[in-house]
Amino acid sequence: MKKILKIGFFIAAMTLAIPKTQAQVSVGVSVSANIAPPELPVYEQPACPVDGYLWQPGYWAYDPQDGYYWVPGAWVEPPSVGVLWTPCYWGFVGGVYGFHAGYWGPHIGFYGGVNYGGGYFGVGFAGGGWEGGRFRYNTAVVRVNTTVIHNTYIDRTVINRNTIVHNRVSYNGGRGGITARPRPQEEQAMRERHIQPTSAQLSHQQAAHRDRSQFASVNHGRPSTPAVNRMSAYHANTQANRHANTAGVRNQQANRQQNNAARTNTRVNNNAARQQHPQQQRAQQQRTQAQQQRPQQQRAQQQQRMQAQQQRAQQPQRVQQQRPQQRAEAQPQRAQPQRAQPRAAAPRPAEPRERHR
Repeated sequence: MKKILKIGFFIAAMTLAIPKTQAQVSVGVSVSANIAPPELPVYEQPACPVDGYLWQPGYWAYDPQDGYYWVPGAWVEPPSVGVLWTPCYWGFVGGVYGFHAGYWGPHIGFYGGVNYGGGYFGVGFAGGGWEGGRFRYNTAVVRVNTTVIHNTYIDRTVINRNTIVHNRVSYNGGRGGITARPRPQEEQAMRERHIQPTSAQLSHQQAAHRDRSQFASVNHGRPSTPAVNRMSAYHANTQANRHANTAGVRNQQANRQQNNAARTNTRVNNNAARQQHPQQQRAQQQRTQAQQQRPQQQRAQQQQRMQAQQQRAQQPQRVQQQRPQQRAEAQPQRAQPQRAQPRAAAPRPAEPRERHR
């Protein structure tokens, strides 16, 4: 109980500490962020396609996980005749940047002094007004399809009366932010009955959230789709891109699985080949070694052949040198006649012995 009372006292003290203007500005904060939104991108406003549609400027929305993403500016059908659109804006209060959602109402309220262009120069709206149940477009400020829309006029003085600095800052307050504060008529408009954004506007923001190219972390402050003339066309394109991206991701996953399966099969086959055919590996190694040794054997054989040829070339010279020596040795032997050796005396026959009488 004491803890709850302390928290309540702290909140009350913080509320009293906030100046009156800041307390009024902080009303309607739905999302907060610790970093400031990026600058507003530079783009050309598309022409209004349908009579009675009003311009909703593009703005930075925030996702707690992925950060800021750009919601394209678009022409939107108002919920009823006679209402105007007050754009959303980011305001720095209490050390954080708070998001103030836009709304429909009979008058334009405070939108942070942000110069969105397209008639929203930071104060009020200079792009036209309601007359007799129809909206008249100031073509000096906004673009319309003149073949469809004829209820127009030209007033360039609103540009000269604009006192807001023309910059691309997208938030109010804080370091580098816009220092504008609500005017009396804007404070009165903030207390009027408001109509929340239409379902088409909410779907439009959701479509931008699904489009990854709209995130500042991807486009670095330059969204691929800064503005569209019809929200429905953007929704259809975003849905088609989403299906295409999903199909692409599935194909990539299938390809990865096939590649992984192929690598696994290759490893298994290689391992099986190593285990089942060690003899083939040894034979391959022997063939490789034989191929490496073959040049050495060829060189040895060639050297042997050269040595044999040299020996054969030297043999005739040796024979010629030996023949004169043999002849010289044979001649003295032929010159000496052979002497007859004395024959052995033949044994004499034995004399007959006399017979004694």
